Amino acid sequence: MTGPVAALLPGDRLHLQHGPIDLIIGADGPARAQAFAGAAARFDGLLEELVAELPLLRAQVTPDLPAPQGPVARRMHHAVLPHTDAFITCMAAVAGSVADEILSAMAKAGPLSRAYVNNGGDIALHLSDGTSFTSAMAGLDGCDLGRITIAASDGIRGIATSGAGGRSFSLGIADSVTVLARSAAEADAAATMIANAVNLPRHPGIRRTRACDLQPDSDLGARLVVTGVPPLSPEDAAQALDAGMAQAQDLLSRGLIAGAALFLQGQTRL
Repeated sequence: MTGPVAALLPGDRLHLQHGPIDLIIGADGPARAQAFAGAAARFDGLLEELVAELPLLRAQVTPDLPAPQGPVARRMHHAVLPHTDAFITCMAAVAGSVADEILSAMAKAGPLSRAYVNNGGDIALHLSDGTSFTSAMAGLDGCDLGRITIAASDGIRGIATSGAGGRSFSLGIADSVTVLARSAAEADAAATMIANAVNLPRHPGIRRTRACDLQPDSDLGARLVVTGVPPLSPEDAAQALDAGMAQAQDLLSRGLIAGAALFLQGQTRL
């Protein structure tokens, strides 16, 4: 594997890539150059830190499982701990945790009015007083699903999206689930759990395959992940979304998320 790659992109953005980690970073403020340098410096060696603890990070998190040691791994562990009533591993929060870690390094480099780290759609935010951040949501076919505008005063610093149409395996059938939370790591873990809950376990037309048959080292092991969803009746789609909505409402009532948007075959729950 080659080492980390850094490049400036149009629009005064920074691109950092190493193995599966692919970050798009933006920043506004007097310390923008220092923040980009801080992000690149922290990114160097980050993947190796995760690989060093990978067996533990891929294991199901239980009360007796030891906590990981690395700073990003600890973010992952902290984010998934509230969800251990169901199956979850630290990998459910890896993308958001990486984004949070890089953003933290940027904020330490000097004053910024606004900054973001986008890790494949999981976004960590830095917002100073009076600033805001707007993100678009897109469907699997590229259609516009709406906008999210977050003000600094909202206390939301993480956006994450999960679902059967994403880059990771899902136990559920949602096209996508987008979650807002206090951090990208917390949003990442919650989006995974809500997307898993959008499901029709006994629907005969949904195709499922063992995760380990698709990716031998998957943290999901032999659990069945969704590989295909047929056109659903409006009633079936509503039933699946209602199951996901119940999970989202539970997390909202526990203060673990600030909001969620669930999408499945033209239907939406907010």
